[in-house]
Amino acid sequence: MSRKRVTQIMPFLLPLRIWQRNVVYQLKMFFDKNKYAKTSDELLPYEVCHTKTLMINENSGQDIIYQKNKVDNLKIISKTMNKIIILPNETFSFYYLAKHSQKYGTYKEGLVLVDNKIVPRKGGGICHLSNLLYYSFLMSPLTIVERHGHKTKSFPNPDQDSLEGVDATINMGWLDLKVRNDTDAVYQIVIDFDDQYMYAKILSNQNFKEEWHIINENFRYIRKNNKIYESVAVVKITKNRKTGKIIKKEKLYDEVVEVNYELAEDVVIENN
Repeated sequence: MSRKRVTQIMPFLLPLRIWQRNVVYQLKMFFDKNKYAKTSDELLPYEVCHTKTLMINENSGQDIIYQKNKVDNLKIISKTMNKIIILPNETFSFYYLAKHSQKYGTYKEGLVLVDNKIVPRKGGGICHLSNLLYYSFLMSPLTIVERHGHKTKSFPNPDQDSLEGVDATINMGWLDLKVRNDTDAVYQIVIDFDDQYMYAKILSNQNFKEEWHIINENFRYIRKNNKIYESVAVVKITKNRKTGKIIKKEKLYDEVVEVNYELAEDVVIENN
């Protein structure tokens, strides 16, 4: 039997714990000697990469209003990051920018994972943006400093052909998405929306000869201790931007996540 946290026993302490966590995290960032990206400017001339994601997930198993609320939440938080410039030696922090999002609107109830249960919370669904940005960062020369994958997967992806293992969960004051610019180039994040999709681009002041792609390999489902896990290798491919010739292929990591939704009957599950 797992031990309960103090805030589970005395829920009225949760707001105080959240406040404490945020203050401590901000102090850590203040004293860690990193320069954090916080300025925006005109669009830089060269595209490093671009991607998109379907925003409404029809497979959540929850009231669709939470998916629609998520879209509104994404549009609020994206305003803190759109057109952000990342100069050499600067660090992009999702949390550092997102903490000022209240000036752009009021969050609605979206879905979040709490104690392995999907529940509605104000601001729910903003991980959809951190997922998209993390995927974009992998397709750039930026250095990943901090990233936390989801431990469980509660419903299928909204895009059937989307990659696995490239998500990045955010918990304000606790879990962040950070990338650092260790190059001499300048980078810029651009976020946009239409009725169905959220788009992300990374622009630069340099026209790179290379382009970067992320693929999955060795995707499989595994049964272990009466639980189902999704396992996949995340692989980065570097190509010549002009000729398309592969220059380098490297496996970045293996990602394993527990699956908490019912799989189709024809899905093959390996026993471990």
